[in-house]
Amino acid sequence: MALPYPIIFKNSFHDLPAALERSLKADSRICIVTDSNVSEMYLGALLDALKPFCSDPEIFVFRAGEENKNLNTVQELYRHLIRSHMQRNDLLMALGGGVTGDLTGFAAATYLRGIRFVQIPTTLLSQVDSSVGGKTGVDFDTYKNMVGAFHQPSLVYMNMSVLKTLSEDQYASGMGEVIKTALIRDEALFSWIEEHIRELRNREPDALQYIVRRCCEIKASVVEEDPYDRGVRAILNFGHTIGHAVEKEKSFKLLHGQCVAVGISGACRIAFERGLLTESDCLRITNVLRAFSLPVSTEGLTVDAVETACLSDKKRENGKLRFVLLDGIGKAFLEPSITGEELRRGIREILAQ
Repeated sequence: MALPYPIIFKNSFHDLPAALERSLKADSRICIVTDSNVSEMYLGALLDALKPFCSDPEIFVFRAGEENKNLNTVQELYRHLIRSHMQRNDLLMALGGGVTGDLTGFAAATYLRGIRFVQIPTTLLSQVDSSVGGKTGVDFDTYKNMVGAFHQPSLVYMNMSVLKTLSEDQYASGMGEVIKTALIRDEALFSWIEEHIRELRNREPDALQYIVRRCCEIKASVVEEDPYDRGVRAILNFGHTIGHAVEKEKSFKLLHGQCVAVGISGACRIAFERGLLTESDCLRITNVLRAFSLPVSTEGLTVDAVETACLSDKKRENGKLRFVLLDGIGKAFLEPSITGEELRRGIREILAQ
């Protein structure tokens, strides 16, 4: 993977000190940032593992939940870092899922005009997506990731064993991003997922490590082409335009990967009506999503509400949506000329089923 930092795959936290010593200065102070759920599950094990490298790190715990991924929480973290006299050669350590990684990365990008940080993703979704690529950010009012910065981590450390402890919904949410990643660039990976549904549903270690590694490789290749999201990197947002709108209108009661799955269903409908996907393609995609208990539709929303939320999405250019479509499985492209009627057809698809 052509990234300016290493991605380490292990089955515990025990090898983290050695990875830190290879990547960072031994005299760096550390502030671990985590949420109230993850701290109870993994913070003790992480602290034990860190003792050879840093015996007394600072710890900042914020209340778990997407609703706390905002500037208020970032301000609280700033205050903690200032009171702890954290300096520019110190680092933040994000222990948690995508909310924690995005928030910590944004704080690292802006505190003292930029300090280093390490990603330790603890969900499948964050391992295959948000921990890689250097996008950081927080939500503003009800708008997702509206405030952010590009700031690459110094190290991404994957403890694969944590995936065993995820709830069924959290695991399914991660599989939503796995499936999205295969759909945009790797038909062979999508076929592999179809053939290994049982192993993946059972969370067999070899199968999990394969998909996490492959998704990281795919994302790294896209990020290398377009590190600042000015072109091809937008294909990583496949399913996200409608998905983010559903996420917002549902007040974040559905998990991100679940909303992406719904968005994929809507985007596939648009591609089908353009003649880009066959009925068989759409059925394969829907069957795989359903195999992992992912929704392909939602209730309680109107076409107008979802459309308005789509048009407020940050992925706009010259007043037009940067919509991602598939020209066959594994072949995503950016389409700037989606019509209002096409968008509404896609939305009706996810509300009608």
